[in-house]
Amino acid sequence: MIDITADLVRTLISEQFPEWDGLPIAPVARQGWDNRTFRLGDQLSVRLPSAEGYVAGIGKEDRCLPVLAEHLLLPVPTPVATGRPAAGYPFPWSVRRWIPGDALESAANVDRIGVARDLGGFLTALRGIPTKQGPACGRHSCFRGCHPSVYSDDVEYALDKLGNLVDAAACRAVWASALTSAWPFPPTWFHGDLAVGNLLTADGKLSAVIDFGTCGVGDPACDLVMAWTYFVGDERKVFREAVGLPDDTWRRARGWALWKALITMPDSDPEGIQSRILTHVLADPVIE
Repeated sequence: MIDITADLVRTLISEQFPEWDGLPIAPVARQGWDNRTFRLGDQLSVRLPSAEGYVAGIGKEDRCLPVLAEHLLLPVPTPVATGRPAAGYPFPWSVRRWIPGDALESAANVDRIGVARDLGGFLTALRGIPTKQGPACGRHSCFRGCHPSVYSDDVEYALDKLGNLVDAAACRAVWASALTSAWPFPPTWFHGDLAVGNLLTADGKLSAVIDFGTCGVGDPACDLVMAWTYFVGDERKVFREAVGLPDDTWRRARGWALWKALITMPDSDPEGIQSRILTHVLADPVIE
């Protein structure tokens, strides 16, 4: 992992985009693992991969986001410029339009039913975008959009590691159900990492979707995990109705939610968030 600082970003901007030299630079309050993001003045942001494995996402987003933005009602972080490796930073990087808003995970007074409806509508619109310019799912998308069976070994490894901490038989039953079908239609666009940190709100409503680093074209089931990771009760019903996909897709989505919870629990779940998500997945509150 590279130590990416405001001083480094300032040097990169000064050398490659002097028209923005002098604008204030500050790290955003919340940082993901794959990239580091900085505010650049009031209207722009700078996004830099934190390690070599995340570099492909920058070029992909720079190619795909303008295409997606033409068809989506919600804003996405469209690119303004692409930087080259230099000044002690070995990877390409990107300057994007800054989108104001509060991350869903920390936003107050959220209309959760409205978010469920609007997120479902966003995904429906995303699936309807022509896929000609979209990259087929694979390693660049961390295999999101592929069949969930690609992670069967991960599931078994996590179950062995967790031992009696989970109901392994119930987990294996959910996983087996997820593997009994495949997406029977032409591949569609998917986001690949729909989580509360990648959804922005304004005035309690869904206002933007960010971080398309794992986007691609394939099976959209991976984009439905919010049904278990965030929504509850009637929110799940509203989300499912707004998404408009068949039961088999939801079973694969349940498998994706199970996989993520299991692989995260052994080493990085100090607050028990993934354990609680696993409880929701096993209780099956979405597929009845």
